[in-house]
Amino acid sequence: MFWTIILLLTILVLLCTTRTRQKNEPPLDKGLIPWLGHALEFKKDVAAFLVRMKKKHGDIFTVCLAGNYVTVLLDPHSFDAVINDTTALDYSLLRDKLLRRIFSLQLSELRPVEERKWMEQHFNGLCLSELRTSMNVHLRTLLLGDHQDCGPSGWKNVGLYSLCHSLLFRAGYLTLFERKDNDAAVHQEFLRFDSLLTDVARSRSRESGAAEESSWQQSYHRFLQQQRAGAETQTRASLLQLWTTQCNVGPAAFWLLGYLLTHPEAMDAVRSEVRHFTDQDDYLRQSKTPVFDSTLSETLRLTAAVMIKRAVLQDKTLRMASGQEYQLRQGDIVCLFPLLSPQMDPEIHRDPQIFKYDRFLGKDKDAFYKGNRRLKYYTMPWGAGRNMSMFLTSFLLGVHRFVFLFLTHLDLELCDPLASVPPVNPNRYGFGILQPDGDLQVRYRLKRRPREI
Repeated sequence: MFWTIILLLTILVLLCTTRTRQKNEPPLDKGLIPWLGHALEFKKDVAAFLVRMKKKHGDIFTVCLAGNYVTVLLDPHSFDAVINDTTALDYSLLRDKLLRRIFSLQLSELRPVEERKWMEQHFNGLCLSELRTSMNVHLRTLLLGDHQDCGPSGWKNVGLYSLCHSLLFRAGYLTLFERKDNDAAVHQEFLRFDSLLTDVARSRSRESGAAEESSWQQSYHRFLQQQRAGAETQTRASLLQLWTTQCNVGPAAFWLLGYLLTHPEAMDAVRSEVRHFTDQDDYLRQSKTPVFDSTLSETLRLTAAVMIKRAVLQDKTLRMASGQEYQLRQGDIVCLFPLLSPQMDPEIHRDPQIFKYDRFLGKDKDAFYKGNRRLKYYTMPWGAGRNMSMFLTSFLLGVHRFVFLFLTHLDLELCDPLASVPPVNPNRYGFGILQPDGDLQVRYRLKRRPREI
């Protein structure tokens, strides 16, 4: 038996290490370690690894990652060849595999298309308006009610990331689940789960949260019951939706406020724009907030690190925008990583490492070029195509609302005037908005007179 196992392992290693580049295939880089390939370097820092591979091979290459062969495409002009192909390429296989690892959720009990339709219905129109109103009430209560001890006479010191994440998560949780006696405890459990996310994605998670049902949750559970999902699936699906709706908004608010605090000219410009609105409802009704919109777009350009993956269902010829054709093998994976290109591409965005709040101010979608050709994708914080986040509108409104309340009701400043935003946590690449590796210490107090901006 022992020698049988050794023989099988040997055969497996040989199969995984004897692959060679065939005619018209992308450059192949298997790494030095059989089967494992570049997996350790990839896991340590995805962005740094892909930058190194791009310098070595160009805009398309195939690497070995723990027995999987992944073709990485970094030419944004050619993205549509991947995004629009629903015949040879498929995203659901990889998505379902990840959900099983993280949430132990078997989507075979659900109908993904029907679930998406339900979500789109309940995060748009009148339903979105009701959620927005509830979110606003909870956010104001938490921000102004829970911090009455931070009065006009004194300052309160806190980590900005901790503050943003706590307030926005708790307000979102209360909006969706309406259990008011345990939002702080659930937030701590969520932080523990979220901190293990990259490791949990390769194992199993048994954490779940019990909550009293609100109208949104009751409606979602009724939908799951109509899909004949079991009780355990319903619980895990609720955990998935909690994570999906809340995982990005706190980090995004942190980076936005962090960049504003460390760039006074940006803060002055946003405050000047906010002064023109009579109240929060007036601010949210307006579609013309160009300074804030540009600042948010720039923040997301620097910190949104989605990874768009597709499984190759059948051999495919990938035609690049340049006319060059490459062969993709059935069973491989294709990956787009927009953070490197277009978002951090110096040919598209001058000085891409530098925060410029007005980078997108007064510019339309026709203003960005690469290789003297207009770009369709010049920033992709939400992915692309039909699989873009359905919570986008809710996310944007949440960040708008949060920043407006902060600027109009709180005095906020850096504890150290010379401080800068912390670096990103490299373990979070591929999971949406990046998280900081550390925090930014700030102090705040309630304004003596609200809207004294």
